[in-house]
Amino acid sequence: MAIRTFTQFSCAALLGACLVALPGCRPPAGDEVAAPPDTRAARKPAQAVRQLTAHLRANELEAFAMEAVPPEMHERLVVAWSEGRTRWPLDELPFGRRLPAILAALSAPGSEKQLQQTFDRQFAGAGRELRSAAQTLGVFGTRYVAEEGDYSEDERLHYTQLIAAASQWGMEAPLGDRNRAGHSIAQLAAAARRTGLASAADFREAGMAASLRKLGPFAAAFKVVLLRYGLDLNADLATLDASLQQQTGDQARVRMRYRFAGADIDTVVSLRRIDERWYVEDFLRHAEAAIARPLPPAPVPDPADAAPAQAQAAPATTPRR
Repeated sequence: MAIRTFTQFSCAALLGACLVALPGCRPPAGDEVAAPPDTRAARKPAQAVRQLTAHLRANELEAFAMEAVPPEMHERLVVAWSEGRTRWPLDELPFGRRLPAILAALSAPGSEKQLQQTFDRQFAGAGRELRSAAQTLGVFGTRYVAEEGDYSEDERLHYTQLIAAASQWGMEAPLGDRNRAGHSIAQLAAAARRTGLASAADFREAGMAASLRKLGPFAAAFKVVLLRYGLDLNADLATLDASLQQQTGDQARVRMRYRFAGADIDTVVSLRRIDERWYVEDFLRHAEAAIARPLPPAPVPDPADAAPAQAQAAPATTPRR
């Protein structure tokens, strides 16, 4: 598995589900989730926050991507995705760029047995070590968000609260329980196989819309796994309160308050109005950066692969008599 410890896997995926600048979680749903036919951003700032969160709760990742940015920007993101330049909005996740490798490891034949053996060797019954690892990750994660990275002040305030809460949850959750690990690995492996996404090429060929639809059920499966470890994201999201704090022309500030992993989260997000619709400012900034990324370098052909082809293409010679 492309993760060093089970704690890191749990915390990274947990934060990935929540660090999209809104507290997003996904409840169980069917294997195919289609975007609503009329997917348009909200006309009021607080409504935009609630609407995006509702899409994440319902596994409507495609709809989330369509409403998080204006239509023209969304079209450019679709092109950038097809060219392999971005995986936005997955790029918002801490492990987003490693997601193909994670899915590949989970969906590989016999992954359940291999991952269970890895867990048994390194983590089964290691409650004290895992609690220490969760605490350390919280300290370093908070420090990184506070001092490093391309984060806005809004994001730094929000993310540090989430990391602290997630770290506390990790110190209390039964991460070393072997039976829970076995059920979780089996569930995630099955969900990963159903996506049909196990490489960067799979994501590129499926395209942005289809990839996000396929990932919805996988995110839902991970939420069920978190519930097995005592984290009920649905219950936490039910406490979300979004209220307009300030609006000046096409700029607005919305306060978000909710419970997360037993902690009270209180943060503010900035929004901008474009063509009478409201969008979270940080989403717009990250999306523009994603579109501006250069094309990935073309793979260098292996000379060993070219040699047989050259031999086959060489013209036949007539032997001398």
